[in-house]
Amino acid sequence: MLLLSLTTVSVAQALESQPNTIYTNQDQGTAKPIPFPFIRQSDVVWSTDLWKTINVEELFNQFFYYPDDEFHTYGKKSLANIIWDAMAAGEIPIYEDDDLLIPIDNQAFVERYTRPDTIQLEIGYDEDDNELFETVIRPKSFDGSEIYSYAFREVWFIGRQDSRQDSRRKALAPLKETYRELLHGEAIPLGLQPLFWVPMQNPAVRNLLVRYTAYIDPNNIARQPSWDWIFINQYYEAYVTRESNRYLRSIGDYLTGEDAIIEAEIIEDKVFDIENSMWEY
Repeated sequence: MLLLSLTTVSVAQALESQPNTIYTNQDQGTAKPIPFPFIRQSDVVWSTDLWKTINVEELFNQFFYYPDDEFHTYGKKSLANIIWDAMAAGEIPIYEDDDLLIPIDNQAFVERYTRPDTIQLEIGYDEDDNELFETVIRPKSFDGSEIYSYAFREVWFIGRQDSRQDSRRKALAPLKETYRELLHGEAIPLGLQPLFWVPMQNPAVRNLLVRYTAYIDPNNIARQPSWDWIFINQYYEAYVTRESNRYLRSIGDYLTGEDAIIEAEIIEDKVFDIENSMWEY
């Protein structure tokens, strides 16, 4: 009777201690990024930089865009909102250039970006058939759903110790379609421009990305790796826009259309072939 009573109590305690889910979810808020191995400059026998662009409208990359809920329901955010919120809170540094040499004051950038616009709207005509305009103040705020592309810079290298090719993401920039406002509410499109550059190797940035999950499979909620994992494993489709060169020019500076696409593929194949060529006899 005593053994039966003890068994009943232990089973009851075990049932009461069960969580509300069938398994214990990892607390992403306390996750830490896996440190990269230390690499000495003298051990790098070959290196090059590539600039690439991720188009989130491509089917494979759509998880970069979602969820686009501006209220961040259940704490879920898109990559654009993750980066913006951390930047606005001063948690991560930002830069004007992909060399990460010109820092930007976070608070000053937020104030400049969200400063209301003053525009003139046509509201009708007067008795003499002259156009009438009204000055309107248009508030501005960051909208993550307007970010459809990301530019990033990565370094590829081969180490002397293991003769293995590896890569690191160096800088990332959300791209936004920009316009030049003209009189009467008109605007001229200026194309995609980076909002700012984020140093991807900075510990604060890696600590941020490892805390949030990327929803890569809408049909399997158990498959939600961190954004740090996404960039380490290059789990995205991207195309090359530039390679390190003495002229400091992008592919678009000397080729367009299909020729630019072919050139991007040639550059990417050349980089991957370097490691294979090292083992040819």
